[in-house]
Amino acid sequence: QVQLVESGGGLVQAGGSLRLSCAASGRTFSSYTMGWFRQAPGLEREFVAAISWSGGSTYYADSMKGRFSISRDNAKYTVYLQMNSLKPEDTAVYYCAANSWATVQSMRIGRHMDSWGKGTLVTVSS
Repeated sequence: QVQLVESGGGLVQAGGSLRLSCAASGRTFSSYTMGWFRQAPGLEREFVAAISWSGGSTYYADSMKGRFSISRDNAKYTVYLQMNSLKPEDTAVYYCAANSWATVQSMRIGRHMDSWGKGTLVTVSS
């Protein structure tokens, strides 16, 4: 089972950018569909984006389209989330997740993941 560690969170002003990374252990990383989720204080976890094992397919939550971009480097066992034009409402703990059978669309459900990271906090100030 792959283990995931997120990094890259921090404090940024509204309109700024951050790139999150999720480093995976294990040589099977390239076989997983990967996703990013987030959870703001007092709210339920929500889907952000997903990417297929090859990187050829991506899928985004509607509110993130055009601002966020997911990518992966299988040689580095890492998936990225580039976040631009950040808003205070993007403040949340961001988690990455791995799923060995899901499509990028079905990742949005957020269930039956093989692994979750512990998250990285993103704070966007107004």
